[in-house]
Amino acid sequence: MKLTVVGGGSTYTPELVDGIAGRRTSLAVDEIVLVDPDVSRLEVVGGFSRRLLEHAGHPAVVTTTTDLERGVDGASAVLLQLRVGGQAARASDETFPLVCDCVGQETTGAGGLAKALRTVPVVLDIAERVRAVAGEDTWIVNFTNPVGIVTRALLDAGHRAVGLCNVAITFQRWTAGLLGVEPDAVRLEHVGLNHLSWETGVFVDGVDRLPELLERHGDALGEHIGLPGSLMRRLGAVPSYYLKYFYDHDEVVRKQKTEPPRAEVVAGVEKELLDLYGDARVVRKPEQLSQRGGAYYSEAAVQLVHALTGGAGAEQHVVNVRNGGTLPFLPADAVIEVPAVVDDGGAVPLPVPRPVPPSIAGLIAHVTAYEQLALEAAVRGGRDRVADALLAHPLVGQHAVAERLADELVARNADFLPWARGDV
Repeated sequence: MKLTVVGGGSTYTPELVDGIAGRRTSLAVDEIVLVDPDVSRLEVVGGFSRRLLEHAGHPAVVTTTTDLERGVDGASAVLLQLRVGGQAARASDETFPLVCDCVGQETTGAGGLAKALRTVPVVLDIAERVRAVAGEDTWIVNFTNPVGIVTRALLDAGHRAVGLCNVAITFQRWTAGLLGVEPDAVRLEHVGLNHLSWETGVFVDGVDRLPELLERHGDALGEHIGLPGSLMRRLGAVPSYYLKYFYDHDEVVRKQKTEPPRAEVVAGVEKELLDLYGDARVVRKPEQLSQRGGAYYSEAAVQLVHALTGGAGAEQHVVNVRNGGTLPFLPADAVIEVPAVVDDGGAVPLPVPRPVPPSIAGLIAHVTAYEQLALEAAVRGGRDRVADALLAHPLVGQHAVAERLADELVARNADFLPWARGDV
């Protein structure tokens, strides 16, 4: 099997390669192709990836290229993990909304919209080229943020795509440790959208252990997520850590105004990682990679690719997929993040076993409406579409704020938006 990683120069890539090296007998990867326009990063990351596989005794070959068509030709699956504009654009996303006392974050709010506007056209172009070279049946696994919006763009364009995030698998691994069971024994009742999700059940051997988790470990869960344990007990659910941007918005903004943006921290970690990757003596995944984010990304990605390419039969994974009738309060064409049965025919969401509480359903519906408008702005362009999407986002919501942020967003990202440059 040939697996292609677009954005292969990312410091995330060795996490994926390490996961493949650990699943030699079940995921038969013969070749891993790293595609990236940055030749210097490709050389460093590619070399380290080869050493990882060699040290693990895995026979797969790692090749690198800046040529997308060459990289995807013959691929069974293509993984997208690109960042348009790099860490500099991320730093902008995390800071410009603060002038209006709005959360600065790269995947939600005004910053998330900026990332979507830069990213969706690039991803759609890549996907069309993948289809032309590798064929209609090639799976696209999207890890590129904002995952829900980007995945919806791919599906709307008719691509064979599934969206993936590491939030669910991270929670599964963590709670398994708290409960003293093997991770694969835990089945999550995970509901929502990408970066707007809740665990409404944690099942082990058919028994919901969530009440026990909330009672015995609620405060520890809350500290990890950044929200009070008492709030989760009242909700009867564990929100993802991205919900702190909604449930504790003003406090998050206050902290963001006094602390360096996450992009600065990540840039420092990336420099350290690239130095380590370039050291020929380093043959194992460095501990510093855990500071980069994306915990258990390799496990989630490898398991999903295995299922999509027919190597594992039907498996259950939490993925980003069309809603259909799964959440009846959302349009059928919305993209949701829920457990699904995955095989080589794709991902089919499992029925949600109980009604979603109004306190959760209302926020999901609100953000889904924003995501539809965000996608329209990303595909069709136009400053007013940007303002409309911002007005619809619960983290913005006021017309004067939406207007100001729209102007700031467009000005800061004009180099990445052909319609803002006047090219179209």
